[in-house]
Amino acid sequence: RDMMSSFLSEGHGQGYAPQSGQITGILKQMKDTMEADLADITKTEEESKATYEGLVAAKEKEIAANSKAIEEKTQRLGEIGVKIEELKEDLEDTSASYEEDKKFLSDLDSNCASKEAEYEVVKKTRAEETLAIAETIKILNDDDALDLFKATLPSSSLLQVTLKDKEVRHMAIKALRGSHDNRVD
Repeated sequence: RDMMSSFLSEGHGQGYAPQSGQITGILKQMKDTMEADLADITKTEEESKATYEGLVAAKEKEIAANSKAIEEKTQRLGEIGVKIEELKEDLEDTSASYEEDKKFLSDLDSNCASKEAEYEVVKKTRAEETLAIAETIKILNDDDALDLFKATLPSSSLLQVTLKDKEVRHMAIKALRGSHDNRVD
């Protein structure tokens, strides 16, 4: 019992000194440190956020530029593809035309040879005809032939007589009417 009473009597403020001032100081110092750390972290986060937004903007510009370049290159690729196909068709047409030209050339060589032979025949025939005409003129210019012509033919029988258009029409109508054809009437 004595112990209990001494314990209770000691607890009433005579020998107790509170220690909470030190704890409050430690907590206040911790609070200040944490607020300083929070300010540093917030500042660092804001800087990181601004850097990130700048990076995103730069990457979006880069993506837009690359997308435009891709579209241009795709369009150019399409145009080049079309041009290649046109050139292939031109090559096929030219190759076919070349083959036809080679065939024509070989035919031309054989045709030229046959035409040359034909021309030689024509040339020989003309030479013979010219010789025959020269001989005929020589014979006709001979005095004996002239006397023979004069004796056989009257003088005007070798002259060509010309008729006027009206006379020919008149003779044709007369001949048609004489045949009793109804188409003339």
